[in-house]
Amino acid sequence: MIEFVAETGSTSADLAARLRGGEVVPEGSWLVADRQIAGRGRQGRSWLDGDGNFMGSTVVHIRSGDPDPATLALLSGLAVHQTVSQVLALEAAPKLKWPNDVMIGDAKLSGILLERVGDAVVVGIGVNLASAPTLADRTSVALGEFGPAPARDRFAADLARQFDVELERWRSFGMEAVIRRWLAAGHPPGTPLRTSGAGGEAVDGTFAGLTADGALQLRLADGRTNIVNAGEVNFAGTDK
Repeated sequence: MIEFVAETGSTSADLAARLRGGEVVPEGSWLVADRQIAGRGRQGRSWLDGDGNFMGSTVVHIRSGDPDPATLALLSGLAVHQTVSQVLALEAAPKLKWPNDVMIGDAKLSGILLERVGDAVVVGIGVNLASAPTLADRTSVALGEFGPAPARDRFAADLARQFDVELERWRSFGMEAVIRRWLAAGHPPGTPLRTSGAGGEAVDGTFAGLTADGALQLRLADGRTNIVNAGEVNFAGTDK
């Protein structure tokens, strides 16, 4: 259930417009673009495309009894991490940075953005397969730097299957299993992090795990722990 288009502004914006217009968009449907000219990232950033890279979006319909829809951020990160791990050599093993950035070292490989539309969530995902954009505020990386870049269409199919697997686990086993698997794939406890909220004030600390509902725990120098539910998170001492 993958629809490919040559060019669009944003696959997420397209799916959101369909939902708002009353169109039935089945869960498991994906919209994938060869070129995306108005992609969006967190904090209002644009998401730059590149020939051969993956740019796509899907829809999750929230059901009664589902975990908090916000935790789809962790689930989505796991789906990308698992898919990427299948094509990377061990020495280039990716890690998750809270909540869902897939990193290789200190460089960003992918980005994910969620948008709520009524009782649905549109999940937009970008992964640098063939090339990494040059960004002013952060370092990026592509899978093609570690070997032959995966074919975009094959990667799309693999990601769609893995997303379905993660979604079923999320619904069947709840957040405890998601958090356990995220911690195994994420940056280790003690990793220096810098967080900033809507006001822009930066807070430094070290990673101290996740709460039961998936929030970030940041251990401060004085021993206190901050709970971070939203905002920008970077590795301390970097802009990544």
